[in-house]
Amino acid sequence: MAITKKVIEDKHEVVGDFKIIQVRTATVIEEDGVEISRTFSRSTVSPGDDTSSASADVKALVKQFHTKEIEKAYKAHLESAKGF
Repeated sequence: MAITKKVIEDKHEVVGDFKIIQVRTATVIEEDGVEISRTFSRSTVSPGDDTSSASADVKALVKQFHTKEIEKAYKAHLESAKGF
């Protein structure tokens, strides 16, 4: 009886004006090749975040969507929200 655990990024979404990248990660537990459990967690990547340890898929999305203009607009948005 072999129990295995796999952790996979199974969904990527780009949302909002600032192109926030949402990453859903599935943790799959299998016994003898039959799935017995699946749980999910989510994380986000905002413009300007450190992605050095991110997956190749996330890095490709960052390169495509987190342009200098988006990063500048997001930074300005964060600065304007500090007063609230």
